[in-house]
Amino acid sequence: MESTSEPEVTPSVFAAPVLAPRVQPHLAQAVEPTLLLSATRAGVRIVCDHISQCFAQELVCSQALRAWGLNLWVQCSIDTLVGPPALVLRLAMRPYGEWTPNSDTTRLCEQLRLDTASSALDLQREIVLALLASPVPQSFPSAQEFLAAVRMRVHLVQAARRTVLNFGTAQAERPEHNWTYDEERGFVVRPGCDLVQALEDATQPGERGLRYSFSCYRASEYLLLLAIAKEARENNPVLYAQLQSQWESRAIKSGEFHEVFLRELGSQSQPLPPKFWVPGDRTWFRNPDGFSSDASGFEGSWVIYLGNGEFSNFWKWQQPFTLSDKCLEIFHWRNATFVDAQGDLRVDEDKVASLVAASRQDAAEVAHILDKMQRLRDPQGIYQEGGCIDSSREFPKWVCPGTSDISLPVV
Repeated sequence: MESTSEPEVTPSVFAAPVLAPRVQPHLAQAVEPTLLLSATRAGVRIVCDHISQCFAQELVCSQALRAWGLNLWVQCSIDTLVGPPALVLRLAMRPYGEWTPNSDTTRLCEQLRLDTASSALDLQREIVLALLASPVPQSFPSAQEFLAAVRMRVHLVQAARRTVLNFGTAQAERPEHNWTYDEERGFVVRPGCDLVQALEDATQPGERGLRYSFSCYRASEYLLLLAIAKEARENNPVLYAQLQSQWESRAIKSGEFHEVFLRELGSQSQPLPPKFWVPGDRTWFRNPDGFSSDASGFEGSWVIYLGNGEFSNFWKWQQPFTLSDKCLEIFHWRNATFVDAQGDLRVDEDKVASLVAASRQDAAEVAHILDKMQRLRDPQGIYQEGGCIDSSREFPKWVCPGTSDISLPVV
């Protein structure tokens, strides 16, 4: 687990030296940009107005890829057949097949010996490689938006690793020195208090600081907003001033938050592969049991993918979940559900932990549970043969001056 004192990532990290020999690829040379005759794999698409602009965008991307030490692994092409011309960046065929079989990105760190907990540069590498291996297009209007998206994902993962909260759906509180609350506006930032600092104070108290109560859904919103705000503060001050004004006036949350700030990739009809995640994705693990899902707060679990096969644990920050951890926990919610003295459904989390520990002693039982849980979830309202894996992933919209598509309500 990384130290809370790790320095923040800034655009200057792109000036870092190329990848050290310990993870140098075994490909012979980089693939130069060519004109595509047809679209094949997906990866990253930078949509341009004309072909000459594609080559200008390629120069920016090439510089970043060399700084990350990834240039030898990337196929760079220009697609002129599907819509406007686009610069297309993909993981080259050999590493695509060896490192992300069936679009499984969870073992990139293991295969390349990346230390993303202590190295911000390694974290960027994992993010970029996962984007380049995307089975569906990850589209951007400019190379600058692509680089900003990488930085926001780094901010998000670093913040999620440091976040430590109390679980609460019926009660919530925030640091009183920079937050205030009323029923109409929600939790708003006090005038003169910096939004980024207020979000960090609420979610990252350190090991001995006061923990504030959140639902996992609201916690994920705060972290996504924090990543967007940090990028805007550095590179789009107009947007940051708008965010500051918005949160001094009224909080944006729930469905409105999703519509204003997030892009969603994948759907029930066109699901993403079950093990395709990019560090910084927000995803939902659904509780596929109809009975226990009626307990408040146990409908499912919203998490941030941290990379290296791990997911955020807002309640025990030093114990991130693996995929099997999360599946076992959610499976046993059904076996620890009870009706309290007020007639409300509750889940005994201590019993859940005990049941998970017992299951881990039986490899056959674990395999049986994972087979059920690591399936794509059923549609909303249906509880049949589906598991807990969502069909989509969520991440921030564009934030750069001139191309940002974040439109805040009138405050």
